[in-house]
Amino acid sequence: MTLPSTFVEGFHDLDAVTKMKYNPLGETGLLVSHLGFGGGGLANFYESFDEEEAISVVRQAIKRGINYIDTAAYYGKDRSSERILGKALKGVPRQAYYIGTKVGRFSADVATGFDFSYKRTLESVDESLQLLGLEYVDVIQAHDIEFAPNLDIVVNETIPALVDSVKAGKARFIGVTGYPISVLKEAIERSQNKIDCVLCYARSTLHDDTLLGFLPFFQGRKMGIISAAGTSMSMLTNKGPFPWHPAHQEIKDACSKAAEMCKSQGVELGRLAAFHSLSVQGPATHLLGINCSKVLEDNLDVCLNGLTESEEKVLNEIKEKCFAGLTKKHWEGVEVSRYRAAYEKLVEEGKIKI
Repeated sequence: MTLPSTFVEGFHDLDAVTKMKYNPLGETGLLVSHLGFGGGGLANFYESFDEEEAISVVRQAIKRGINYIDTAAYYGKDRSSERILGKALKGVPRQAYYIGTKVGRFSADVATGFDFSYKRTLESVDESLQLLGLEYVDVIQAHDIEFAPNLDIVVNETIPALVDSVKAGKARFIGVTGYPISVLKEAIERSQNKIDCVLCYARSTLHDDTLLGFLPFFQGRKMGIISAAGTSMSMLTNKGPFPWHPAHQEIKDACSKAAEMCKSQGVELGRLAAFHSLSVQGPATHLLGINCSKVLEDNLDVCLNGLTESEEKVLNEIKEKCFAGLTKKHWEGVEVSRYRAAYEKLVEEGKIKI
């Protein structure tokens, strides 16, 4: 086996690296691990976690062959994901990993949470590099572009700022991310600049296969495809969704039914969901949130060894009994509509000047 260029003798676990599958990220020249490290798990969106353990887990993940790390300015209070990663990456050879971060989305605050302007984009890149303790990131992405006032600002300001960040040596490649894949497609078509990567989340899951229909478009442009949130932001786990999850009740009910079936047979739904997502061909890397040793071990086990015979049986059962008949597979438009309504209300009340 040819080792990826991220392999560092004396740092990596050679046996683990040889077991990991690596895929080309479009035309970037990067060979990225089939399982990627989702930095959203280092935010405060989900359950609490021990920061010291999380730091250790980041290092262990890299040593064991996970060479693509994803994070964002939006992930966590005061950009906690980037801050924790900055601590974790100290002393780790820079050659040993690729890392991508994002600009444009910053917080849950309706008035100030989004800013896709050229100036703010450049500022955010610098802030990310400072927190990460790096001179450059491998991929810099416009985050959740469906929330921009319109795609004009993304095409005319955000993307050109990302291009200029690459020219300045602060990033190597650029990308766009979001939930509605049709919006990502439109931005890519309209852009005068080559976009290297595209990232979508929760669109290649047990309840939603929307990504499959867009793969030919992205592949035709030889783009690197990153798929995230195979467990649908915790909804496809035995624990179930957090109160903030935007999915329609029909989807939540189907996932809840699947979770109960899994529990009754001593199976973790999250493992089945991760396996399903990792099995989809097309994406170069599949991001799963990781913040503790158990989650790392489970994700690596599913990625490298697949499921047990009993788990595969349960997976087939829940596909047929819980998800085959869904009339609503996704929640596209729900979050954007809520955001726009809240924003317009603040404008009407004079709390936002436009």
